Amino acid sequence: MGDGSSDLGAQLRVEPIYDSFLCPLTKQVMHDPVTLETGQTYEREAIEKWLRECRESGRKHVCPLTLRELKSTELSPSIALRHTIKEWNARNEASKLDMARRSLSLTSLEGDILHALKFVQRLCLQASFNKRVVHDADLIPKIVDVLKSSSRQVRCTALETLRIVVEDDSDNKEIMAEGDTVRTIVKFLSHEQSKEREEAVSLLYELSNSEKLCEKIGSVNGAVLILVGMATSNSESLLTVEMTDKTLENLAQCENNVKQMAECGRLQPLLTLLLEGAPDTKLSMAAILGELVLDNEVKVFVARTAAFSLINLMTHTDMPSREAALKAINQISSDETSAKVLIEAGILPPLVKDLFTVGAKQLPMRLKEVSATILANVVNSGHDFDSVPIGPNYQTLVSKEIIHNLLHLINNTGPAIESKLLQVLVGLTNSAATVSSVVSAIKSSGATISLVQFIEAPQVDLRAASIRLLQNLSPRMGPELASCLRGPAGQLGSLIREILEKEVITEEQAAAVGFLSDLPERDSGLTRQMLDEEVFQRFISRIVSIRQGTTRRNRFMTPYLEGLVKVVARVTFGLSEESGAAARALCCRTNLASLFIDLLQSNGLDNLQMVSAIALENLSKESKNLTQLLEFPAPGLCATIFPCLSKQPVITGLCPIHRGICSLKETFCLLDGQAVDKLVALLDHRNDKVVEASLAALATLLEDGVDIDQGVQVLLEAEGVKPILDLLLGKRTETLRSRVVWTVERLLRCEAIAYDVAGDPNISTALVDAFQHGEYRTRQIAERALKHVDKIPNFSSIFSNV
Repeated sequence: MGDGSSDLGAQLRVEPIYDSFLCPLTKQVMHDPVTLETGQTYEREAIEKWLRECRESGRKHVCPLTLRELKSTELSPSIALRHTIKEWNARNEASKLDMARRSLSLTSLEGDILHALKFVQRLCLQASFNKRVVHDADLIPKIVDVLKSSSRQVRCTALETLRIVVEDDSDNKEIMAEGDTVRTIVKFLSHEQSKEREEAVSLLYELSNSEKLCEKIGSVNGAVLILVGMATSNSESLLTVEMTDKTLENLAQCENNVKQMAECGRLQPLLTLLLEGAPDTKLSMAAILGELVLDNEVKVFVARTAAFSLINLMTHTDMPSREAALKAINQISSDETSAKVLIEAGILPPLVKDLFTVGAKQLPMRLKEVSATILANVVNSGHDFDSVPIGPNYQTLVSKEIIHNLLHLINNTGPAIESKLLQVLVGLTNSAATVSSVVSAIKSSGATISLVQFIEAPQVDLRAASIRLLQNLSPRMGPELASCLRGPAGQLGSLIREILEKEVITEEQAAAVGFLSDLPERDSGLTRQMLDEEVFQRFISRIVSIRQGTTRRNRFMTPYLEGLVKVVARVTFGLSEESGAAARALCCRTNLASLFIDLLQSNGLDNLQMVSAIALENLSKESKNLTQLLEFPAPGLCATIFPCLSKQPVITGLCPIHRGICSLKETFCLLDGQAVDKLVALLDHRNDKVVEASLAALATLLEDGVDIDQGVQVLLEAEGVKPILDLLLGKRTETLRSRVVWTVERLLRCEAIAYDVAGDPNISTALVDAFQHGEYRTRQIAERALKHVDKIPNFSSIFSNV
């Protein structure tokens, strides 16, 4: 022990080391001295080793000092010497303890503090009972004090010393639990020096073997958070990470620590207790889980680990268990993947039962709201719900009885539950597989009017959910929904306010205008009411505002703009009706044709281009009825006698197609609006629906009642004939092929075009294919087209010449 390497080391030797205390072989103070027959004394372990080596090497047994051969290898214990050395050691250890106590002070020299700490370490490592000596000497508080030293080496050594002192010693750990000692140790976890962090973690691991200290460590603000961060750090050493993990495992003995770990993203301890704990513990863990904010990856992990356990807890008879389970499931159900896991684990039957049960066993309304939220979450995961049984007789979530019950709840509970159940129907109507069943059930229940009435709900969530549902229903229930909107009830006005009230477009506004735009465009009653309430003018103003960039753009802008344009386009479907005067007046007053022509150039917005082309088709069809034809007076007597006087005057500026005075604003003439070139440009669009709509608009220049020859000429000048013929060669939809064949037949009435086409085998083949395989009307028109190019004999002309 006395290497004399420091002043403190010299001071600690209060008595000299006598030569007789030292083993001649080890040069160390003996603990178990024994004597040979030569009278020489050695440390038992050292002389036994010497004799063994002599025997193994074949040498004679000799005394190491005298080299005399030994007749006997018997070792005689030197009892008196051993007692003397023991008493000497005790006197020295007491002195050293006293010196160490005085040296363990922040006012001592760094070297003295380090030697004192090393002395304590050696003392404790020599024998475990020496830890009691350290305890009785009141050294632990002094070691804790030097943790505040400015010397990094002192701090690290002090942490190391404390770990050795408390290892496997509950009494010493009790002392560490006093005061702010644990808080001080936790602070070292944040130190930049990795060595200090390593020593602090090792010490905390030893302390965490005590349940009392587990609570103490967990109560230090930020302790669990720091440890969880270290356990997942890539910058810490593997040893530190491993020790941190073990510490956290120990800390998980306390539920409060488990909660903190879960809040920090370390959920396994909580889930283990949820799966394996006692009933009270499971309830506690579920309650904690219900309060956490989890990211989506964690939600999936929790669902895969604990879905069955939570669902089982949810079916308990006691209300606290049901409440804790429902709240926990609610937390994880909002992710699509975890929602599917819950469905596979069997969440739907007990969930639906909870919602529909009435009487003594029913859930309180606040928990029914949670159940409704969970159901809305899982339904919006996109699962195939028509194949998941939820009740007797193979009932599913889209069975008529179940939908009827949902509709009944929607009309007889509070707004919070109603909005969630409407979201359930939204999810079911989002799927092509289940929407028909829901529509059928709604129709049979007579609930359409009540669903439309929710448009006027003062609660934003309820109103938004109802509008999204109505948007999903409108393609299949358009006439019924339009009928409900018509009249003095006010729902149409509420819907319009929802669409226009905010400058920054919201998802609800996009859904509202989407719903309105999907209603039957030929419902004249709804159109007339919208005209009376000046809806179209307000929508047109909003469209112009968006086009001019005065409305801030976001991700809902495109569907919102498409909806506005489609609603405005509905005014063009009633122009030819007896009540169409107001619609025509609006189109003229707002120069609506010009707006639709501009929208044709909305590149990348297929729906806008398609709807605009359809609207222009409707407007252009009216041009022949609106064009002002000039009337000339009948020829007089002189003109009869002198035919040269009967020649009509030449009028310039007349529309060649409509043979009168046209304008885009007043008669919606496509020539005046220079729309032909823009429509021709869309004939090579990748979207067949855009192509079909554009071709239909151009076809109005060739229909009966206009000068078809002039229409053909306009298309030739716009270089539109070749793209139309090319469409005939492409593999298009039946609807588009029918439209193309009709247009080509009109073009072939021009002899020059017919002559060119007659020499093109591809065009002829395409017409023959339409003649053979098209629908009845298409085959008839294809036959006429083939006659134009002499591919089929025109028998009627032959017979007329007979």
